[in-house]
Amino acid sequence: MSATELFGKDHFADLIGAELVNAGEGWAKARMLVTDKHLNGNGVCQGGAIFALADLTHAAAMNSHGMNTVSANSNIVFLNPAHEGWLYAEAHVVADHHKLPFAEVKITDQRGTVIAIMSGSGYRLSR
Repeated sequence: MSATELFGKDHFADLIGAELVNAGEGWAKARMLVTDKHLNGNGVCQGGAIFALADLTHAAAMNSHGMNTVSANSNIVFLNPAHEGWLYAEAHVVADHHKLPFAEVKITDQRGTVIAIMSGSGYRLSR
C-alpha cells in the first residue's frame, strides 16, 4: 500500500484535518491547518494534535517502501508553541532496517519556526 493510500484510509487524519502533501520512498510531507478546535486552554495548539500530525507523517514515510509497518516507539520534543495557521511535518527514514526502521519528523509552522521534532522506530510486519 502506498503512503497516499494509507493516509487516505486514515479516518483520524480526516478528523484532525491532516493531509498528505507529498511522499516518496523513505520520506513524506503532510500539513494540518490549526484552528480553534486544536487549541488547548492556554490558547496554543494541543500537543496531542501536533504529535498526531507527526505520527501520521512518520507512518507515511515508514510505509512508503511497500511493507506493512507499525510504530514501535516514538519520542517528541516540543520546542515552540504552535498557534492557529498551518503546521507542516516532514519525515525521513534515516535507518532502513529490514525489521526495525527509524525515522525523524520535523514539524514547522507557516513562518518556518521549528515547533517540534519527533523520532521513532517502526516494526515491519510483512512485505
